[in-house]
Amino acid sequence: MTHSAWAPARTPGMRVLADDALVLVDSGLACDTFNHVCRARLDGTDAVTRVRAAVAHFRDAGRPFSWWVRPEDRPQALGALLEAEGLAAAESEVVMACDDLAALAEVAVPGGLTIVRARDARTLADFATVNAENWSPPDAHVVRFYERAASALLADGSPQRFHVAYLDGVPVATAEVTLAGGSAGVFNVATRTAFRRRGIGGAVTAHALRDAHVAGARRGVLEASADGAGVYARLGFRAMGMVTEYKPA
Repeated sequence: MTHSAWAPARTPGMRVLADDALVLVDSGLACDTFNHVCRARLDGTDAVTRVRAAVAHFRDAGRPFSWWVRPEDRPQALGALLEAEGLAAAESEVVMACDDLAALAEVAVPGGLTIVRARDARTLADFATVNAENWSPPDAHVVRFYERAASALLADGSPQRFHVAYLDGVPVATAEVTLAGGSAGVFNVATRTAFRRRGIGGAVTAHALRDAHVAGARRGVLEASADGAGVYARLGFRAMGMVTEYKPA
């Protein structure tokens, strides 16, 4: 929740609706990367009502969105409720955790690579540009989100830390860590296509987690695709379960 809702709750034009039962984040952008529902703790007949209301929020606004379903969500039949409202499972990822962040100090950094934490708008823009290239063509909404939320994301009290890897001055990879409850959630690990399979993604992830460890994090948690799970396993992460993303069919 901290990763998805902290900055939007503090950014004009964005909206977060959160209570003990559900979290809804509406960035105001036409992009399901930043519009989503998560952390469902729904019980009884209220579950159907809340699911319908959340889906209606985005349909009425005319914006795409996704719903993240994790093992701890309730009810157990949440996926079926979402399907009844016209959503379908789009993709699933492996939830992984690492309890030995100190060991990440041993991860090698490829020659010529410099990794820095974003502390200004320009470096954050580099972070956004690399992440936008996960889509073809690059998703301009990703760049726009970080432009609009920069003030909150770069504030001294922000729990989110953004790291950018540069090769000969060119931004080539990124990793974000979000600090909450003694853990560091890892997000937005991305490497530009031409620079993959060089150990850059692992290096920037390890760098971000070492920074989180210095800040007091005792555990690292992330979600990995089937292709990326092996990379994180080599860094010391182990599989804990699955998270599934539902979207309007």
